[in-house]
Amino acid sequence: MTEDQRGAALLRGAVSSPRASFLELFFDLVFVFALTRVSQRIIDDVASPGRDVWSEVAQTLLLFLALWLVWTLTAWVTSRYEPERGVIQFVVVASMFGSMVMAVALPRAFAERALTFACAYLAMQIGRPLLVTVALRRHPRRTVTVRIVAWMTVGALAWLAGALVPQPTLRAVLWTAGLAWDYAGLALGWPVPRLGPTRVSGWAVMGEHLAERYQQIFLIALGETILIIGFTFSNSGFSAAGFGAFALSFLVTALFWRIYFHRAGHLLTEAIRVARSPGLLGESTSWTHLVMVAGVLLTGVGYELVIDHPYARMEPSWAVFVTGGPALFLAARARFEYEIFGRVSRSRLAGVLALVALAPLALRMSPLVALASAAAVLAAIAVRDMARSWGRSVERPASPLERPGPARPQRAEE
Repeated sequence: MTEDQRGAALLRGAVSSPRASFLELFFDLVFVFALTRVSQRIIDDVASPGRDVWSEVAQTLLLFLALWLVWTLTAWVTSRYEPERGVIQFVVVASMFGSMVMAVALPRAFAERALTFACAYLAMQIGRPLLVTVALRRHPRRTVTVRIVAWMTVGALAWLAGALVPQPTLRAVLWTAGLAWDYAGLALGWPVPRLGPTRVSGWAVMGEHLAERYQQIFLIALGETILIIGFTFSNSGFSAAGFGAFALSFLVTALFWRIYFHRAGHLLTEAIRVARSPGLLGESTSWTHLVMVAGVLLTGVGYELVIDHPYARMEPSWAVFVTGGPALFLAARARFEYEIFGRVSRSRLAGVLALVALAPLALRMSPLVALASAAAVLAAIAVRDMARSWGRSVERPASPLERPGPARPQRAEE
């Protein structure tokens, strides 16, 4: 077998299974833990008096975005390369360990564990494409991973500098610059001199597999909120008000599931499968899922606040989590519907407006009543979805991102 053939054997073939492998599901277990660390860090910031809450939340957002980039690039790797190959399995296991290190370091990432967090992040973001480059040998697709290695290596300077400076504020500035550089690479296709860019929208991927992975990360986010609900209530005094908050929190999570999977969520796999350019639709929905997951995580923080303090005085920051989290989810879900069907339901837009309007009013309510109001808005949308689809056949995907026309020529290395 020639070196080109050995490199080509790493790519997904026509007989490759579109389903996520058991190893990938194993990998996802780390992100259940990682997302709990993200939520707990925000909860600790909100509950600690005297802290600059929004500065701390911004730091946690930065750490979450770093974790998200690790997960999403790993998902794209297993959608492009055969996950049953030993080298790809090693990449997944190594990424799993690195993600675990990041999650363990995350609560103190802006303090004494900064270097641990940064080194774990860079080891994955540079090591993963470097290993794939070596495994591809002389195959033309190796130029894609060469771009990523070069781009991430430049960004590593900001990450390492931020980890080594003693001031948390300067660290935040440097890490923000490093993260912005990394996300710019993803958005622009990691352009480097002489090679140019390679946008993920033009990559040859197993679209059905990629869709399933994004459905799974959304379920992981819901699972993380279930953990918050369960742990918080089990450690509470089991009061009647606490039980009401517990039940409402579970209801909101169930409504997130219902609203997400109604039509668009169920048809994501089909939409990407029939797309002329699966990478284009996959790239767009990846950004949308990032915002939806962020909305779910913010709401999870609200669950703990409400269960622990159902009748306390509503703080302004609490309203951001109790009503702002669901509003952020709904806004992204409206975009998701547009990506699949080319339209947006008026009920979702009305729900976003209602939740935004509810935020200032929530300051006059108890946390329990504010959460009940948010649940009522979501329930109204779920009921409207059910009424609109009653007796109608299942819609077909009609993504505006895939309108009829000549497909973009795809370079051999993509």
